[in-house]
Amino acid sequence: MKDKVKIAVNGYGVIGKRVADAVRLQGDMELSGICDVVSDWRVKVAAHKRYPVFAFDSASQEQMAKAGIQVQGTLTDLLKSCELVVDCTPKKIAAQNIEKYQEARLKFIVQGGEKHETTGHSFSAENNYDTALGRESTRVVSCNTTSIIRTLTALKKAGLLKRARGTLLRRATDPWESHLNGIINTLVPEPEIPSHQGPDAQSVDPELDVITAAVKVPETLSHLHYWNVQLTREASKEEVLQAFSNSSRIAMISYGDGLSANNTVKELMLSLNRPYGDMYEVALWQDMLKVVGSELFFAYLVDNQAIVIPETIDAIRALTRLEENAQASIQKTNAALGIRQGAFI
Repeated sequence: MKDKVKIAVNGYGVIGKRVADAVRLQGDMELSGICDVVSDWRVKVAAHKRYPVFAFDSASQEQMAKAGIQVQGTLTDLLKSCELVVDCTPKKIAAQNIEKYQEARLKFIVQGGEKHETTGHSFSAENNYDTALGRESTRVVSCNTTSIIRTLTALKKAGLLKRARGTLLRRATDPWESHLNGIINTLVPEPEIPSHQGPDAQSVDPELDVITAAVKVPETLSHLHYWNVQLTREASKEEVLQAFSNSSRIAMISYGDGLSANNTVKELMLSLNRPYGDMYEVALWQDMLKVVGSELFFAYLVDNQAIVIPETIDAIRALTRLEENAQASIQKTNAALGIRQGAFI
């Protein structure tokens, strides 16, 4: 077993700050530092947490210094002190940073905003951990794709999955940017069917027969999925729920508990003292789930800011071979982040 692996986080935004916090909670990882281009409250919070702060370049370093932020150096300096970089920069920026990581001979992880071809490998812990072992790089798929892979993999492992058709109601923007972006008083369907999430899921598991359609809706709390799955045979509701419960990252919620909307589930996460009110699990309504012969209907919520965090931690272990066994890594991550299996309450 290796000693602690030194991890750098490039991009300290919605995902980056959560990855940095999660790395700090792992017994086999050490945070070398975070890097960004801005010098506003977000980076000041990182400094307040005593995370080593690095600027992307000399111009960013100068701005941070003027803002009173203690800066350890630039990205070039940070890359000298780590073994793996988690790139959490905005969409398409990570692809531009890869050359820097390769020149420094570092392993790296990008997020789902980048194309599969960026790394040639797309990751989801419960599905294809083994194929990431020792690789130079991987891409942790997006929040929606992560939820699709988790739920359909659970059905597939139980021998129940034939094909799946899903409709996604997508949040308009991240909550902290709702004063800048988003939509009001309208719905915006994605122009193509399948929407990109179905093919993206197939980048992880080409065997999946999955088609998705997506609609952007005027809210920011989470995504909501509706699924119609053709099972391989007739099954009972209890058998399907057992298949889902075999995933340690699917948790059940119930209308009967008053959890009838995404805002109530967000309040539950805050009541459970989750950092940022985050939900790492897929929250699946067990009392809504319906089986009609060999057809399955269900719905669930996806926390767009949090669901990829445990996947990123497991991807770190796989690339660095900190842990050879997928389930062992998942258990470590779940324990550190307080991820629940079964029902939330």
